[in-house]
Amino acid sequence: MRVLTADEMREVDRRAIEEIGIPSLVLMENAAIGVADAIAESFPEAESVAIFCGPGNNGGDGLALARLLDARGYRCGTFLVLRSSPPRGDAAVQWKILERAGIPVEEVRGDSDLAHLKAAGERYDLLVDALFGTGLTRPLEGHFAELVEWLGSSRVPCLAVDLPSGLDGSRAEPPGPHVRADLTVTFAALKVAHVLPPAADACGALVVTDLGIPPFLVAEAGGDTGQGNGGGNTAPKPLHLSTDEEMATYLMPRPAASHKGTYGHALIVAGAPGRAGAAILAARAAVRGGAGLVTAAVPEPLLLTVDGGSLESLSLALPADAGGALTAAAADAVLAAAADKSAVALGPGIGLSEGTVAAVRRLYAELDVPVVFDADGLNAFAGRLEEMAERRAPAVLTPHPGEAARLLATTGAEVQADRLGAARRLAEVSRAVVLLKGHLSLVATPDGDVWINPTGNPGMASGGSGDVLTGLVAALLAQGYDALVAAQIGAFLHGLAGDLALTGASSPEALIATDLLEALPAAFAHLRTL
Repeated sequence: MRVLTADEMREVDRRAIEEIGIPSLVLMENAAIGVADAIAESFPEAESVAIFCGPGNNGGDGLALARLLDARGYRCGTFLVLRSSPPRGDAAVQWKILERAGIPVEEVRGDSDLAHLKAAGERYDLLVDALFGTGLTRPLEGHFAELVEWLGSSRVPCLAVDLPSGLDGSRAEPPGPHVRADLTVTFAALKVAHVLPPAADACGALVVTDLGIPPFLVAEAGGDTGQGNGGGNTAPKPLHLSTDEEMATYLMPRPAASHKGTYGHALIVAGAPGRAGAAILAARAAVRGGAGLVTAAVPEPLLLTVDGGSLESLSLALPADAGGALTAAAADAVLAAAADKSAVALGPGIGLSEGTVAAVRRLYAELDVPVVFDADGLNAFAGRLEEMAERRAPAVLTPHPGEAARLLATTGAEVQADRLGAARRLAEVSRAVVLLKGHLSLVATPDGDVWINPTGNPGMASGGSGDVLTGLVAALLAQGYDALVAAQIGAFLHGLAGDLALTGASSPEALIATDLLEALPAAFAHLRTL
């Protein structure tokens, strides 16, 4: 599903009007019908609605809505909030229609008594914010600022038309005072502010309604050039939201006549003293993820522990130093073992001893099969991200914000402040697919495309969750999925498993990594049944 900026949506509207020939008033009518239908479905007990309309097209949507709701038997109060000049264009047409139909509209200007307006609004069952749409770029001031803050704090539920007023549709950061809606009804496609927090937190539940615009216009819209353009490159960079329907189309069939050799052999290089669990979780996740065979390659002192902890996988002892960490010579053993493998995962729990770091850097450069790098596999390249571009075979990097910061030689706070930019920069410089973990994980390509993953929950913020993701992505790579698809499906299934596990555990505090392993079959089954 495409996620558009405000400029991109304006271009979609322009093409629909000028190239396809859909009158702009028809688009406005369709928008109002979609909102009216959403009110009936989401607020079935509401009998009265107060609609607050701004001076632009968003206000025109609200004025058209007032007429539709009046025809459906609702008691409506319609308030036209103006700066100085009256509405123009399609909004003026809708205002004139209401006047001719005898539907009253109360004008509200800067010197109006907002206390009276707020008191009137509290007497309705539902408030509708149709003040400003996705095009706002500066903070609201004066009576508009006061009004949007009240709309978001009233005891009466609030529905926002297109976008809660006060937000910038192209950015995740609210520019100033804004509405906090219970439901937002937007049109044709999601916008950046609908998806990325903190702006998304103000949208409440989301409904995307059809305007009658041909879908190819949305698909062809220019890429996201707003927040997080990745190293200053201003070329279009599309932004997408992963959906279960899309992920389901990527899943490969499993023919009846297949065997374990059909689905590849994943090699999991992981573990250090005190961190055997990371190797076990990653290996078990690779098995659950569908790899035909899985081998856990671990420092020799961990062999029996890992062998017993992951019954379905094979195990391989790697050279270790006196402290039990991998030595530089482990690279030779891994390269030999990888000769007949389909994919390699490297990093969970391996530590950062001198020998381990040397082995990791060599392996990243010399392994000629797809790899997924995580944890200390990434930390071995802290401040040396450019070196990762020397690799030629496919790679997926799965950093959390702290690891991303170390790779970019910045801080975790700066990564979190611009997650899109960080993900794009990591992918651009490393020439790898990057899966930046966290709330709404991001999958970025070296060309700047980004997919937002909607699955997952706070219960997954515990040790071992990332190891499960690493093993799962390795299994997908081993089965022949390309790096981008493996990262997309892996992130989606990982988060979905967490959501399904939380349903069973009923408490995020109780969710642990092994719950994800146990929920992966149901996550796969969900996609298989779509």
